[in-house]
Amino acid sequence: MGRRPARCYRICGAKPWPKSRYNRGVPDAKIRAYDVGAKRSNYEELPFCVHLVSKEYEQISSEAMEAARVASNKVLNTVSKKEGFHIRTRIHPFHVVRINKMLSCAGADRLQTGMRGAFGKPYARVARVNINQILISIRCREDFLEHVKKALYRSSMKFPGRQKIAVSVKMGFSSLTFKEFLKAKEENTIDKKGNFCRIKSKRGPLATTLGIK
Repeated sequence: MGRRPARCYRICGAKPWPKSRYNRGVPDAKIRAYDVGAKRSNYEELPFCVHLVSKEYEQISSEAMEAARVASNKVLNTVSKKEGFHIRTRIHPFHVVRINKMLSCAGADRLQTGMRGAFGKPYARVARVNINQILISIRCREDFLEHVKKALYRSSMKFPGRQKIAVSVKMGFSSLTFKEFLKAKEENTIDKKGNFCRIKSKRGPLATTLGIK
């Protein structure tokens, strides 16, 4: 039996149905990596970030997510080495869709079960996406911005519905804008977290807050 088109599962219907002890025998998601490229690079090495934003409330299959990741990775690998970009898939396929298998070929009347057991069996995994939710983020250097936009455009061809490409005003994958980052850097209040950074918390012992040893 051939694979059903993803358009059959595009609409968000009832409540989510994740894998659990009640929902067993669920196939693995087809996407294998959510982070590709220079995952360990510092937040200052790849300061610019571009997002692919969904403009529809829909379901996206794990196959489409993997195809989009491969498409963007292929474009960026032609213009840069692995150290020049960091691709992160921001959605996860937790929802399980079902199929009620029925034969439709000629002479299959004795094998049909009709409406018996029509609830269906687990078939694939999809991610539920809201309007203005980020699908894929890529951080890079300023000179690679146009290549990253092209890579995200290629990725958008793998998804149903409408998407928009937006250049972030924030520093990499952090929640700090460039102004906030420069101010925090001057005040020495940046909490370094590898490829992520944030402003140090004001809570805790005074010695830690004031930087006294």
